Amino acid sequence: MTQVAALQRLQKALRRLPGVGPKSAQRMAFHLLERDREGGQQIAAALHQALNCIQKCRRCQNFSESELCALCASPRRNAAQLCVVETPADLVAVEQSGAYKGMYFVLMGHLSPLDGIGPDEMGVQKLQRLLESESIDEVILATNLTAEGQATADFLGELIRDLKVPVTRLARGLPIGGELEYLDHGTVTQAFEDRKFIV
Repeated sequence: MTQVAALQRLQKALRRLPGVGPKSAQRMAFHLLERDREGGQQIAAALHQALNCIQKCRRCQNFSESELCALCASPRRNAAQLCVVETPADLVAVEQSGAYKGMYFVLMGHLSPLDGIGPDEMGVQKLQRLLESESIDEVILATNLTAEGQATADFLGELIRDLKVPVTRLARGLPIGGELEYLDHGTVTQAFEDRKFIV
């Protein structure tokens, strides 16, 4: 009975991961116990170490093993630009593009009153203090193109404009390699609204 209880606890713990339902959690638990106990030990050790070592950067809130993350500590970054993203995963996506060389601020979410996420949970006061204490020429709002991401961008845009800092939003529209006939109406509409002159 103890082994069954332990197995149930493992499955319940695995279900905390995004996109993992009861069947997936059961499959993962059985795989680790039947075929890859060493892999399970590696996962447990890596998770334990990450939970003990990784903290939030005191400046940008990105994940870091030290007080300042590598990006905030780098003298090569453009300190006059600040890109605001929702999550560390969004920061990684922007960095991998190679298109941006400024600084970041990670909100760790988006406005979602139903989930209990408001300005305080996103560190908006910390962002405000950062903008007041540093010389920032442009804030780029790179929140996701969802209803929550847009609401977050609108809220932050108003707040930042009051601080007299120029605010921009990432352009939206047609993806590179996209074909018009396969795109949704919202994407095509946004592409027309965000069009720019080429001559």
